[in-house]
Amino acid sequence: MNSTPIATEIITISGMSCGHCVVAVRQALQEIAGLDLQEVAIGSARIQRDPEQVSDQQIVDAIEDAGYTVSGINQEAAH
Repeated sequence: MNSTPIATEIITISGMSCGHCVVAVRQALQEIAGLDLQEVAIGSARIQRDPEQVSDQQIVDAIEDAGYTVSGINQEAAH
């Protein structure tokens, strides 16, 4: 049984300014195995992942390869 909880997180992304940016980030994140992409908007993305399977660095690398900068990865506040 997997005891690591799935984390829901918000990625803050700099350099996004239009719909093309949203598509580019969405495509970059969809290529990461083990990451469940919830939503991408200008300046942010909402994801779910098992931190033991998908590292912060994998996320940063994918977004930087698409031409943008990660300003932060933070757990979403509980509702």
